[in-house]
Amino acid sequence: MAGDLFHDLPPPSAPQSQQISHSPIIGVSQESSTKPPPPPPPPAAPAPALKSALKRPKPQPQSQPEENAAAPGKRLRFKTTTDASEKQVIEAMQKIASHIKNPPKFSKASKLAIQLIQAGSIKEATSEYFFAVLEAAMFSLTSCNEPSLRADYHELFSAAQDVAECLSKNQQNLLTAWTIRAIWANDLFTDDSFVFSKATGRIKEAISALPVATKEDDMEEAVAFKDETTSEGQVEEESDPFGLDALISNAPAKEEKMNGKKEDEEKKRFLKLQREALLLCLESAAKRYKTPWCQTAIDILAKHASDNISRFTTRQRDAIEKLWASIREQQTRRKQGKSVSGKLDVNAFEWLQEKYAGEKISIRRAVGGSGDRRCQQWLG
Repeated sequence: MAGDLFHDLPPPSAPQSQQISHSPIIGVSQESSTKPPPPPPPPAAPAPALKSALKRPKPQPQSQPEENAAAPGKRLRFKTTTDASEKQVIEAMQKIASHIKNPPKFSKASKLAIQLIQAGSIKEATSEYFFAVLEAAMFSLTSCNEPSLRADYHELFSAAQDVAECLSKNQQNLLTAWTIRAIWANDLFTDDSFVFSKATGRIKEAISALPVATKEDDMEEAVAFKDETTSEGQVEEESDPFGLDALISNAPAKEEKMNGKKEDEEKKRFLKLQREALLLCLESAAKRYKTPWCQTAIDILAKHASDNISRFTTRQRDAIEKLWASIREQQTRRKQGKSVSGKLDVNAFEWLQEKYAGEKISIRRAVGGSGDRRCQQWLG
């Protein structure tokens, strides 16, 4: 007995699971046996890559109502066009016309006028107000050729060509005269030889289209057009202070006569402005004569003006003669001087003129090598 160490201990019992299965309480054993096993633990998340670990995690958008669900995906856009009413367009042009006379404000005012043109706001109903803007811009005829305003004037009157059809005939004539100053004369200050040559070509065509000046044109040049119209208006008002001409049978004929006279005056005014603008172009071109690549085009233009000097008035003829004499003097100086290569300093026009001055060109001589009128079969 002394060698048995487990003598006083009770006999070993069966495991708990076996006791439950053999328990006389059958209900408890069935319920415990049908209980589902606990769900397996979720799999561990994969380790983030090194590239994503260096970036800040993107914040998740908060839950929003259905009406604002698409708000984070929208982009901010600015409205570039505005559907303005006719009244608003007229008010805008009136405000532009009041500020465009001021040279410091011309740049901003001209850009606003260009925006109205591009938006299609210039129509027949608003053409009078737009013409008032152009008229205010040309209030000072010398402002369009200022170095700081040349580009703005060029841009404004280039855009005005797109809506010229909305203007009346007299307004189109004035726009043409202003275009010569604002576009053609400013093109003569360019550094592009193609633009310069194109401008001189336009000026030559405009000079050729001028009518021959008369003595009446010389007389009207000495007297201001505005003073003549005001004096004539005063005489007409005094001759009919009570407005009785409307009751006379020949009143319509008199009105037609006055309308015809007004049209003639408008034509004379346009012709006067056109001649002055073309003379300005000639003077502007002469200022560029020191530039070598401009000399050929200026020589041709000045000679063309000298050949058509009868189309200008007496005062303008004197200016053209002085201009042509100055250019010929500079040509002589260039021919007398020596260039680096030892040749006479002449331009391409003068070189070709001297080359073909004594050249005899014949059609028969051009065919065949020695002028014997022989040619190849493929020439026909």
